[in-house]
Amino acid sequence: MYSTKIIKQVKRKKKPGTGVLKILMILFGVLFVLMGIVFSRGFMLPGFLLICLYFAFDMFSQKEYEYTMEGNQFTIDVIIGKKHRRNAHELDLNQLEVVAPNWHEKVAKYRIKGGTERLAKYDYTSYDDEIPYYTMIIGDGREKIKILLDLNEEMLRTMKNMFPDRVFFA
Repeated sequence: MYSTKIIKQVKRKKKPGTGVLKILMILFGVLFVLMGIVFSRGFMLPGFLLICLYFAFDMFSQKEYEYTMEGNQFTIDVIIGKKHRRNAHELDLNQLEVVAPNWHEKVAKYRIKGGTERLAKYDYTSYDDEIPYYTMIIGDGREKIKILLDLNEEMLRTMKNMFPDRVFFA
């Protein structure tokens, strides 16, 4: 029916304390290495470990998400550190129950506070307050899951054309 391929890439906003934490790790790492040179070699190991931790933290704090919609397939990939790609979900849109803004009444029964149904939740949003996010309730195998997404207008319109009674706009 629809054979177009729509791709959207979302970059997750960094948390406020990330920069300060990185500076502290480097500062203490260098301080421990210098103390190891001057006083005792016992300080060198924690210094090198802090510097290694800095590089690991830097890589894992950079997250991006890629949504791909091709036909009835919706795929979500997680990109960590701009190098490592992992397929998080491969979903069949025929099992879609609802796509609506997070405040919409169609997804009210799935909310944490005041909702009646509890589902496994996956958050693939950018954490940007300016961008409205959507809640997708969809079947994944035998269970239903709740996915939070920053969908663009083109994806929403295509989903609305495919499933007019299940997709709601902001």
